[in-house]
Amino acid sequence: MRDFTLLVTASVLAALVSFLACKLIVVTQRWHGALSLDGDMRGKQKFHTIAVPRIGGVGLMLGMVIALAWIHLGSPAPVRTDVSTGVLALIVSSLPVFAVGLIEDLTKRVSVRLRLGLTLTSALLACWSLQAILPRVDLPLIDDALAFAPVAVLATAVAVTGVTNSINIIDGFNGIAGSTVIAILAGMGFLGWRLDDMLVLNLALLGLGATAGFMMMNYPRGRLFLGDGGAYLLGFWCAEIAVLLVSRHPEISSWQVLAICAYPVTEVLYSMYRKKVLRKMSPTIPDRLHLHMLLYRRCICRLLPRDDRRPWQRNAAVTWLVAPWMTVSTLAVVALGTDGSAAATLLAVQVAVYLAVYVRLLRGRWAFLPRTSSRPARLRRA
Repeated sequence: MRDFTLLVTASVLAALVSFLACKLIVVTQRWHGALSLDGDMRGKQKFHTIAVPRIGGVGLMLGMVIALAWIHLGSPAPVRTDVSTGVLALIVSSLPVFAVGLIEDLTKRVSVRLRLGLTLTSALLACWSLQAILPRVDLPLIDDALAFAPVAVLATAVAVTGVTNSINIIDGFNGIAGSTVIAILAGMGFLGWRLDDMLVLNLALLGLGATAGFMMMNYPRGRLFLGDGGAYLLGFWCAEIAVLLVSRHPEISSWQVLAICAYPVTEVLYSMYRKKVLRKMSPTIPDRLHLHMLLYRRCICRLLPRDDRRPWQRNAAVTWLVAPWMTVSTLAVVALGTDGSAAATLLAVQVAVYLAVYVRLLRGRWAFLPRTSSRPARLRRA
């Protein structure tokens, strides 16, 4: 019980430090704004109308680092060895992907190839330092291939890279990425608690706390953005916790972990398919056809009138549609226990619902929604 109380305290500390750091970034933006402000309103994935700092990842990282120091200083020797060492290893492993994302936030000149390369580097570092390697995916032929260590390491690095980028892809409006990450970490943290895995539980609580601190500045008004650094950090954090759950606990089905991450993973995979196969374009080229963008244009802009006194209202309202779906899906997954077939069924249901909603939105068949404005406004995003 003492160990659990310590971890909860560390999570609260991570939230407090993250909030204070994010607040400091916002109030001092006139000093660093030349580098940190996202002033490009013309991009296809831009929905904000004023320049906003996009270095929220700095607050996240500070929250996690300070909370790690608290755990190390306040915990007994066994917890210090098993938990704080693991957290330190994951923080160190995340530095390459966080750094390249932060540099992109400040310079806007980092190539996609370099970002992918350093994401793979972080994944490989975690494979080495944490032994976070996928031993199975609960598919017979693939599991046979994963028995060969180099294949397992490569497959793990590719999977982690995909999940890391998925959070960056869904980071389109205030609160979407943050609420999605909170739901994912809460679900995986609950699994860690049920399995008495203090390392997984602590990683989930630290990430959840740091994200909650950032959300206080991001939602609903969008005073601070995650940026690539923050999105990559949270995506990498979620991906590595998922790998640790599968690698450390044979009784956990990989389908259950994947079902918790279903929304961002489906988004990134379908986005790649849509661009490469359907539109014959590079998957790295941004467009305005992600699910959250369609929800904004087809639903929110019809349901909510434009309010110049609260120009962030429509932007923030997209989270009203995404967050409940993530919450219900996560609760359903953790309620399944260790039933792999049920988890796979639930994953299939989530993918089917995503595709059905996406196609209907794309074709504009939400006639039952009254139109409140002739065209959507370009508002703040997170």
